[in-house]
Amino acid sequence: MSDIIRRDPRAEWIARNRLHPLHAAMQPAQHSWMGPNGVIRKNPHGIGFIGPNGIKRIDRSGAQQGGASKRSAAVEVQLPLHQVPAPAFYINVVPDMVGGRLSSHDRDLLGLAHQLAGKDGAVLAVVFGEHKENAFATAGVDRLLVLDGEEFNGYAPEQRVQGLRAVDNQFSPRHWLLPDSRSGGGELGRRFAAALGERPATRVWQVKDQECIGRAGAGLQDLARPVARLILAAVECAEPVSETRHEALPVELSTAVARSLSRIEDLGAVAVDPAAIPMAESEFIFSGGNGVKDWGLFHRTAEALGATEGASRVAVDDGFMARDRQVGASGTWVTARVYVAVGISGAIQHLQGIGACDKVVAINLDPGCDMIKRADLSVIGESAEILQALIDAVEAYRNEAKRDAA
Repeated sequence: MSDIIRRDPRAEWIARNRLHPLHAAMQPAQHSWMGPNGVIRKNPHGIGFIGPNGIKRIDRSGAQQGGASKRSAAVEVQLPLHQVPAPAFYINVVPDMVGGRLSSHDRDLLGLAHQLAGKDGAVLAVVFGEHKENAFATAGVDRLLVLDGEEFNGYAPEQRVQGLRAVDNQFSPRHWLLPDSRSGGGELGRRFAAALGERPATRVWQVKDQECIGRAGAGLQDLARPVARLILAAVECAEPVSETRHEALPVELSTAVARSLSRIEDLGAVAVDPAAIPMAESEFIFSGGNGVKDWGLFHRTAEALGATEGASRVAVDDGFMARDRQVGASGTWVTARVYVAVGISGAIQHLQGIGACDKVVAINLDPGCDMIKRADLSVIGESAEILQALIDAVEAYRNEAKRDAA
């Protein structure tokens, strides 16, 4: 495993995207070269280039000052810091935080909040319970409020509404933004709106010219209304924050949250057979393609990971997987939080089918295939060796957990 070459698809994407703030930092050190006609060409995107946000790039490598340091500028260059010392108002966001981390839907919501806040407002993120996220600053969070306590754990919508009402009384935000999702934001937002006695704007996919535009008529029509105080936004409601980093300063409630007598008892998660979960609803999909040579090992790996199995069209046509397991434009469009593609080169129909997936992991021998370019994490190597290493790692982790529990 130590000899496997790992690439950084995000760094490669930044190097290709000349509008990205870090594009200039990812370019080679060459600043001029001779063209085919003998004319010296200069790189307009090199040192001193004005980026899309109007900020001049500064060389921190020491090359301009004749210094000896030749470290990569990609390590030194940081996104400009957006600060709001005294916010004129707040835009409150309640992300789903599925698995304790910000999802792509949450980041879209923070991007919309950043648009509504402008220069004078601050984006306040309200998070329930413990989390594992460490990128609130780059996601657009100016203030972070964590409502921690066992009363918020599990499925506790009534208690969470009490917490949001306490936040509303203290900060009096101009707008509340929640994801209109089945992961909890849709229900929590509607309960919160009923508690406040307000009518929310639901399924909002765009906020423009002081109007909320949401889906209606079974998704076939658009409904425009004045910007509501409580907005339940859909996926891709705005571009996520990518050109600035924020302070994410912690704040606290000045008063304790009132305890509500819960009428719902959370008995915990119920074990479900991953094979019985429809792929369109699965959050973890382990998909195989033409590069899989040992399908028995593939099935054992999916079982060890607890993932729902999927396949490319080639694997289905060859009879290795059932037709209802096919992923892609000609099969099932999936929205998994994690999608693992084993031996799948990445045909355009397959890439269309996984376009809404949050994180894509690719295991492939070809470092130049389209799936590697699409993936957030790539592993270049023989699939059989990697799958066996995955099984060993999972078993070692579970055995250690059993020893700790004992």
